[in-house]
Amino acid sequence: MKAWRGHAFGPPESLVWEDVNDPPLDPGQARVAIRATAINFPDVLYTAGTYQVKPTPPFVPGFEIAGVVVESRAPELPEGARVASTLDGSGGYATHAVAMPYNTYVIPDAMPFEDAAAITVTYQTAWFALHRRARLKAGETLLVHAGAGGVGSAAIQLGKAAGAKVIATAGGAKKVEALKALGVDEAIDYTTEDFVARVKAATGGRGADVVFDPVGGDVFDKSTKCIAFEGRIVVIGFTSGRFPEVKANHVLEKNYAVLGLHWGMYNVVDPAAVQAAQRDLYSLYASGKIKPLVSERLPLRDASAAMTRVASRGTVGKVVLIP
Repeated sequence: MKAWRGHAFGPPESLVWEDVNDPPLDPGQARVAIRATAINFPDVLYTAGTYQVKPTPPFVPGFEIAGVVVESRAPELPEGARVASTLDGSGGYATHAVAMPYNTYVIPDAMPFEDAAAITVTYQTAWFALHRRARLKAGETLLVHAGAGGVGSAAIQLGKAAGAKVIATAGGAKKVEALKALGVDEAIDYTTEDFVARVKAATGGRGADVVFDPVGGDVFDKSTKCIAFEGRIVVIGFTSGRFPEVKANHVLEKNYAVLGLHWGMYNVVDPAAVQAAQRDLYSLYASGKIKPLVSERLPLRDASAAMTRVASRGTVGKVVLIP
């Protein structure tokens, strides 16, 4: 098979496109011919060696794929099945990958592979953040940061599907237009506007009940200034590059909660919950309430350049690679 491999940690351009032996297939595993691989920001961190899980070189990045089972030693995943998988750590930037039943899902017949690849990691992250951690309720106000990105656009759609009022931030006119197309109630360009003032104005001074924050840094600090009484800030990641510090006295004074989400831990601690969440996502997709914002479909050979653009926030929604 062909794959992008990292022989040492580094930037996306350090990856090498090369022939790789097919990995052996153990009992309980299935070999998938990949039809689409979705790029996620953690792929860049994984390649750089700065992700929560550090691989041993040589490694193949890529967590999120969709394709067809071509060889199986797992009864739950028969040959010919159309599936999506978050894989066991990585391996998606290739023509084939080995999948396990616990994090692999048979996709609906009408779902294109591009959508199937883009509706696992980011939508699962948003689903667990909003429903499992924040317990978002209909009628509440949800503030989504980086709303034009893959995980942000998923949070917007899931927030609207849950009956929340959704306010979202993004940088630049093009991305703000993407927010509006997603149906947000308030779209804020953080490069020209103070989102704290806008959130307070949109909520009559009360603030947001739930904040979805994949950015961290200054964005987290400012979010504490527009969080509502008994609000919840869910920490998703730190694309800003700075880990913010929580001031316990401020948490006490304003009666809000700061919640962490490491979505990957659910695959280890409660895989049944992950399967249930994916079934709910497929149901929402079938009803037309969610649909991945796939902005670009590129050849797998362009993976390195596409990763660089995702890392520099030069893309909207999800970028999908096609072998």
